[in-house]
This record gives sequence, C-alpha cells and structure tokens, in this order.
Amino acid sequence: MSEDLTVTVWNEFRHEKENDDVAAIYPDGIHETIADGLRDAGYDVNTATLDEPEHGLSESVLEETDVLAWWGHKAHEEVGDDIVDRVVERVHDGMGLLVLHSGHYSKPFKRLMGTTCSLKWREAGEKERIWTVEPGHPIADGLPESFEVPQAEMYGERFDIPAPDELVFLSWFEGGEVFRSGCCYTRGEGRIFYFRPGHETYPIYDQPEIRTILANAVDWAAPGDGPDPYFGNADPIEDLDGVGRCTD
Repeated sequence: MSEDLTVTVWNEFRHEKENDDVAAIYPDGIHETIADGLRDAGYDVNTATLDEPEHGLSESVLEETDVLAWWGHKAHEEVGDDIVDRVVERVHDGMGLLVLHSGHYSKPFKRLMGTTCSLKWREAGEKERIWTVEPGHPIADGLPESFEVPQAEMYGERFDIPAPDELVFLSWFEGGEVFRSGCCYTRGEGRIFYFRPGHETYPIYDQPEIRTILANAVDWAAPGDGPDPYFGNADPIEDLDGVGRCTD
C-alpha cells in the first residue's frame, strides 16, 4: 500500500438526508463510512458531495486526487456535464476511478464505457455470494475464495458494459442470478474498477471483506510512474539520412 496516496470519496449524499432507514445505517453519509475504512487502511482521504459548489470536484481537488471513488444513485442527471468532462479528462491523464454499486449509471462511468451500463435489478434483501475468480489479482489480496453479503440488492446479467480487461469478482444471488461484480478497465493512462456491492439500505461498507477490497482497489488504481506518452508529429530517434532517397 502507498500511504502517500490521496483519495477523494464522492457521494450524492441525498438518501441519508431523505430516508431515516439509510440515515440510521450511515448517519454521517455513505461517503464518510467508505472514507473511514480507507483511512483505517492508511490513506489520506477527503470527501465531496453533490450539493457542494462544483459538486466538491474543483479542478484543484481533482488535480490533487490520485484515486476518486464514486457513489451515486438517484441524482445522476444533476451532475454537471462540465464536471463530468473534468473527471473523464483526469482519468485519461492517470487518475484512478472506483465506481461503486449504482454508480454504474453515473455520467462519468457511462462516458468512459461508451455503453448504456444497464442491468437487471431486484431489491429483496437476499443473500449475495461473491466469488474471487482471479485470486492472483492485487485487488483480491487477503480475500477468501468466496464470502457472503447477508443482505443485498440483486444486480443481474446482462450487464451492458464492454468486456472487462480483468474480471476479479463474480456474484451469485439467492434468487439465482449471477453478475460480473468486480471489473477492471484502463482508459488512457487511468485505471477503473467497478465494484457492485453497496446498496444504501444495508451496512455493506462496514463489512471487513468489502473494506479490504476497496483499500486494495485504491492501491491498484493509483497512478504509476511510467513515462508520459507523447502524441503528435515526432522527430526521429534514429538517423534517417538517406531514407526514402533514390541512389544511382
């Protein structure tokens, strides 16, 4: 783990204000519970919410953010397109992005995927079993072969996303459906991890396995130290004397 990483956890922060059941589980907001777990893992974590100026995602905030975690559900359309442009640009430039639960319908994720990101769903409080299908992946470090979320909202296939670069987790639900629940992508220089669990009416972000996954995902998605790519007209690296010339 890189302790010098800066993480920003973004949340609409609407359910917690409008629904007493959600407020009882996440009294300080889903973002603060996620942030507490990442702070416990040693990261420098800030939070931002929808109703702050610029949704809390000013240019300076994003410039200082190594990994952005995004939770949204009921107010996707309220996110300004200028902020979406800003987030997508930062991902292309190398910022990591963790997209959580219903954030699959967020504007940044849909823009980066280029698909509808639609799926089946059912809210019945059923058991979810999460299988680690890529045990050698860094995001799976320290996890068992499978573990259970006691109560969850069902998401089912087909999930209209591009085929993941790597699929780390697969979910099975008590009602019979399966779902690609831990998907890795690269866009430009940035890494993206979509992780399914996290419905607002269940204390999923307090579960130790979930906290381990999110902490591992931050480390995986963080920017690397590779060379900066150059685009455009380029001078030759090698000597081109005589190339393309006719000789007698």
